Order: sequence, then structure tokens, then C-alpha cells
Amino acid sequence: MRHVLPVAVAAILASIASQGMAQERYRELPPVVVSPDLSAPWVMQLQRSPVGHQRRQPVRHGLPGVEVRVAPQPIVRERARVAIPPSPDQMQTAALPSATRDAGAQIDPKFLPQTVAYDGLHGPGTIVIDTTQNLLYLVEAGGQARRYGVGTGKPGFEWAGSHKVTRKAEWPDWRPPAEMIAREKKKGRILPAHMKGGPANPLGARALYLGSTLYRIHGTNQPSTIGRAVSSGCIRMRNEDVIDLYDRVPLGAKVVVI
Repeated sequence: MRHVLPVAVAAILASIASQGMAQERYRELPPVVVSPDLSAPWVMQLQRSPVGHQRRQPVRHGLPGVEVRVAPQPIVRERARVAIPPSPDQMQTAALPSATRDAGAQIDPKFLPQTVAYDGLHGPGTIVIDTTQNLLYLVEAGGQARRYGVGTGKPGFEWAGSHKVTRKAEWPDWRPPAEMIAREKKKGRILPAHMKGGPANPLGARALYLGSTLYRIHGTNQPSTIGRAVSSGCIRMRNEDVIDLYDRVPLGAKVVVI
């Protein structure tokens, strides 16, 4: 009995201490007071809206108590467009139409197509080329002729004679003769053995071949050379002029070069 009494007392004291700790745990604590010097900056940051952004507005979809917030639309900035320069081939092709339109301002007006009086010895339908004046005449009926400016053979390449138009070609291919290739190679210029017809081709838009010779009446991609002695013997015309002549002249037409 003597030993049981201390144990019971200890149990009672432990129970009282446990109840006290439980009451202390669930006791309402006084509010924590923070100094205004510390709380003010944080309150200001919470109240400040981000610069440049609008507050998201709630969108209700008819269900009570349900809100779906719409995220702000992203800002899309278009990149500055950089102009890509055309390739050399595009630049050359694009420049041809304007060069053709401006050709009249690049040459003497007397080399532009016109109808003139003609009282020569050759009948209508004959092509007469005056290499000293760089002029080509298409003789017409009624004592007149259609006159065009041309480029002719440079010194050392002049020639004269009479031939017929034996072939006609639109946008002809160019096959420079071996003599020309060798001659230009000595000057440091390499010519192709063959070039397809087109705006960059030296023969231009049309060609009229003269008999069995290597000479032709053809167009050019260098209209500023019209009225000058610049070729290797061929007769060159502006592209629009050679097209006009091409449409007027049949196969077998006589060509006289003086």
C-alpha cells in the first residue's frame, strides 16, 4: 500500500500537466503586429499592377460559383522585313523591258524607225543596208521605204554583197564561230560554245540568216550600240525593230549590203 500511493499521485499529476498543455496549444494567440516600416513596401508591391499589362477580367460561363480567367493576349511584334536583292540573272532580265523603252533616248532620233522617200534601183521587198550611214531600208511600193538604224561591222569586219534571207528564227540560240571564240580568248574573254536564246542572248529577239554566210540581221541586248560600227560583221537592230522587220520580210527576200 505504501508503494501504490506515490504511483497514483504521479499519474494524477501527469494527467493534470497533459490537460494544461492541450489547453495551451488551442488557446487563441494575440495578433502579430509588424512595424509599418517593414510592412509598407510589401503592401505597396501587392497593390501595384504590372506596368504595361491590364488586369485579367473574370469570364462567367453561367455556372454558379465557377470562374474561368482568360490569360492576357500575347504581344506579337512583327520583325522588320529585310529586302532581299535580286540575283544578277533577275536584275538583267528585269532591266531589259525598261532598257527597251528607254532606247529611243539613248540613240540619235534619226536611227528610230520611220518612213522615208526612196527612189533607188531596188524593188519593193528588198532590204538595202547602208553600212556607211548605219541605216537599213525595207523598200516599199509607192517610192518609199521603211528605215531603221542599225549597228554594223567594226573596222576590219566590213563587207558588202547581195544575199537572200534563207532562215528566220525567234529568240535564236547563239553558237559563236570558232574564229570568234579564238579571237576573244586572246583578249581574255571566254565565249560559250552555245547559248540558249533569251533576253541575255547577244542575238536578241529575232534573227534573219543571210545565205550560207555566218552573217545575220539580228536583235541586240545593247540598244545603245545602234548607229555605230561595233559588230563582227552582223547587222544588229533594236529588239523591237528587228521584230517589226521580221514580221514584214518573208523567206527569200533579197538583202543588199553596200
